[in-house]
Amino acid sequence: MRRYPIVLVICLFGLPLLLSCRGCSGHPGRLSGHSMEVENRSRRHFEITTEGSNDYSSSNTYEGSAQWENSEYSDDDVSSDKTKHSESSETTNYSVSRDLLIPSTEGVRGIVSRILYRKGYVSSFNNQTLLPNWVAWGLTSDHTSGPVKRGDVKFHEDMDVPERYRVNTFDYSRSGYDRGHMCPAGDNKWDEEAMDQCFLLTNICPQNQHLNAGDWNEMENKCRKWAQQYGEIYIVCGPILFRNNTKRIGKQRKITVPDAFFKVVLRLGDEPRAIGFIYRNQEGNRPMGDYVNSVDQVERITGYDFFHALPDNVEKVVEARGELSDWR
Repeated sequence: MRRYPIVLVICLFGLPLLLSCRGCSGHPGRLSGHSMEVENRSRRHFEITTEGSNDYSSSNTYEGSAQWENSEYSDDDVSSDKTKHSESSETTNYSVSRDLLIPSTEGVRGIVSRILYRKGYVSSFNNQTLLPNWVAWGLTSDHTSGPVKRGDVKFHEDMDVPERYRVNTFDYSRSGYDRGHMCPAGDNKWDEEAMDQCFLLTNICPQNQHLNAGDWNEMENKCRKWAQQYGEIYIVCGPILFRNNTKRIGKQRKITVPDAFFKVVLRLGDEPRAIGFIYRNQEGNRPMGDYVNSVDQVERITGYDFFHALPDNVEKVVEARGELSDWR
């Protein structure tokens, strides 16, 4: 019997498995279609009690300031966001905190990330792409309306970012792209400071005008309706970049143009549910269901681990489902 070298066997049989399982590190090489098939899974019910708060203005969340892990913010200063996954546990009594919102980037190689805590959201800024890696926030029914008007606020630089990475409004001028909010103004009408901070350019990505005013806006409005219906939801969204992405805009700073955007949404309560969406950065007028994915599928595309602070038995089930009918 002919013997083959062990290395050759691994290369022949291990490589396809490796390619099929690898994360895309936030830069997938291909995104086929607007949605992916979701495996049907039986419903499971959980009794969950929540403690704590997702109020980012409290003293332990460093309101309105960037939290640099080192005093010098350099190209070589690379770190992960939240990296620890919750240990397996059958308990469903846990604290809802910012740890629930901040994705783990442990599986993403070479990501540049600095966390910015704002009154209404938390974001991770990338000094290479000059985009947020992700933006996360909790949206309550009380925060879906308010007296603050977005017309009173203008887009502005984020002074917590070093000048050489600081995007300004001129970088978007005549670019052909909208300044697309990740955490939208409509979720921040409840407070003047929150509204002002959501117009920081570290919360913005170059976005197709028709997408921004159309299907993406429809998704934002739907999230506000869900917050009113369920009392509170948790949202994480951000850009998706393909590996061969070379498109840039900007006069003084070169901002990467995303190929697509993701959004994942979680609700808790007696019957937790989660759902994901992926929108290509292009014109479209499609039903919302065309963009639906499970959170697991969004994780495979981005390389992020969302909602990892959930008990494992809850996370496994809710992230496998991707059914819009759960959110009617």
